Amino acid sequence: MLSIRDLNVDIEGSPVLRSISLDVGAGQIVCVVGRNGAGKTTTFRTVMGYRKPKSGAISLEGRSLLGLRPFQIARLGVGFSPEESEVFGDLTVEENIALPTWTFPSARSGEERIAEAYRVFPKLERYRKRGGQALSGGERKMVSVARALALGPRLLLLDEPTEGLSPAIIPSIIDGLASIRSFGHAVLIAESNLHHVPEFTDRLYVIERGEIIFGGTPEEARKSKEVQRVTEGVTVD
Repeated sequence: MLSIRDLNVDIEGSPVLRSISLDVGAGQIVCVVGRNGAGKTTTFRTVMGYRKPKSGAISLEGRSLLGLRPFQIARLGVGFSPEESEVFGDLTVEENIALPTWTFPSARSGEERIAEAYRVFPKLERYRKRGGQALSGGERKMVSVARALALGPRLLLLDEPTEGLSPAIIPSIIDGLASIRSFGHAVLIAESNLHHVPEFTDRLYVIERGEIIFGGTPEEARKSKEVQRVTEGVTVD
């Protein structure tokens, strides 16, 4: 599905990503875990075409994404929910979620894609007519993920889906991710907290100072002294 090989990215002349390589298979849930500033967001923004790499390769099902603009990558079937979870305040929840169906064609109808988004986060059904400016942080996060899902993607990139949320709302986000998995979508998730890595994760990468220092299953991560060191003794749940 998604293949990243030897990806190097500089920002203002300083190296931020160093020879990053990772894979997301069809239908897999893959997590990239690292402290704030480790390079997770830069990795995601480079995949989406917002950053130009210095070198390396990024491909989706064998097709190179390098040189493509973000809207072109989205049209190839990559949905992106950024860390900021920005929603349009002057649009309702319903309108925010429907936006991709207005501009991005899919083999599935817009109604089908929107219905799937509401199945992932049924709480949003009650807020269809609520304006974006009236949403809590957790509700904005749900809308952001639901909007990316309404694109009808083959691959979802979710940057910090639980970051900054109250402990009470995090289970709803994790349940939503489980629903997305059941629909067969491939998902790449960035997290800064190992405790928030879903238990159904297929593969885990740990990034530190722009380098992948570990790649394996969550079970293998529990036994890795390097993972323990980087995460300051926090183990995977």
